[in-house]
Amino acid sequence: MKPVKPPDETQVEAAEGWIGLGDYVAANDELEQMTPANRAHPDVLQLRWRIYVAAKNWEACLDNSTALTKLTTERRFGWIHRAHTLDKLGRTQEAKDLLLSVVGELEVNSTIPYHLAQFCAKLGQVDESEQWLGKALLVAGGMAEVERLLPVGCVCIVGAGPGGPA
Repeated sequence: MKPVKPPDETQVEAAEGWIGLGDYVAANDELEQMTPANRAHPDVLQLRWRIYVAAKNWEACLDNSTALTKLTTERRFGWIHRAHTLDKLGRTQEAKDLLLSVVGELEVNSTIPYHLAQFCAKLGQVDESEQWLGKALLVAGGMAEVERLLPVGCVCIVGAGPGGPA
C-alpha cells in the first residue's frame, strides 16, 4: 500500500500524535484538513476508526471498517476492526462468523484466533473458545504476546496463571 500522498502526510502524522496524546477531537480536526482524495486512504480510515471508537460511535466504526475490508482485503486490521465493531453493536455471532470466513485467507497471526476465542466465550461456546485460545497462544508463543497484539481497550478473557480463567 502506498503512503498518503503529499501534502496530507503531515495531517496523518499530526493525527497519530494527537491520538497518542488522547486528543481525538484534535486528531479528527487534522484529518478534516486533508484533501478529499486522501481521506479514503486505508491508513486514514484506520485512524478514523480509532477516533470513532473513542467516541463510541459504533455505526461510524462499522461503515469505516466495512470500507477497510473492501479496500484492503488482504490486511487483517479491517476485518478485526469490523468484527470488534459488530461485537460492540451486540452482533457477536456475526462478528465470529466474519472472522471465521477469513481466518484461513489472511496472514497467520494470533490476533484473529484470539478474537474468535473471545467471541466464542461470550456466546457460551467454551470448548470452541479454548480451542481458539490455544491456537492464538501457539502462534503467538505465549499469553504476554497475545495481550501485546490486542487493540487498545480489549480485555483478556482468561488469566495467564495456573489458576485458569480470571
